[in-house]
Amino acid sequence: MSEKLKILFLCTGNSCRSQMAEGWARHLKANLIDVCSAGIETHGLNPHAVTVMAEAGVDISHHRSRHLDEFKHSRFDYVITVCGHAHETCPWFPGGSRVIHAGFDDPPKMAKNHDDPEKKLDCYRKVRDEIKDYILTLPDSLTHSFGL
Repeated sequence: MSEKLKILFLCTGNSCRSQMAEGWARHLKANLIDVCSAGIETHGLNPHAVTVMAEAGVDISHHRSRHLDEFKHSRFDYVITVCGHAHETCPWFPGGSRVIHAGFDDPPKMAKNHDDPEKKLDCYRKVRDEIKDYILTLPDSLTHSFGL
């Protein structure tokens, strides 16, 4: 049996998108992927992300916002940036990690245009579902990205 792929989902603040990606990967692909998430900064866990993931049956309430420095001595097969800022500022990773970008809209930014709490949550739900769809393609989409 082959080893699990080690994947780090990277975002600016490790509060929402990268947390959702980690939650979905643990929930859907734990047999194939060893997953972590981190941020270039730490912004704390976004409560709306926790809410919409719980609606989908995935508990991320125990997650915490982690800084990339916590993983500076870790080896990953893939580092997947889930926001533009993280992709643009993504540092070099030791051990030959492949860095790829799978960008998603920023739910807090989208939600600030709405006053209705349900419409705000709908922004998070939209991105949650897009991230789930992406996670469902793993790990096959990674190996195809690099012609492996």
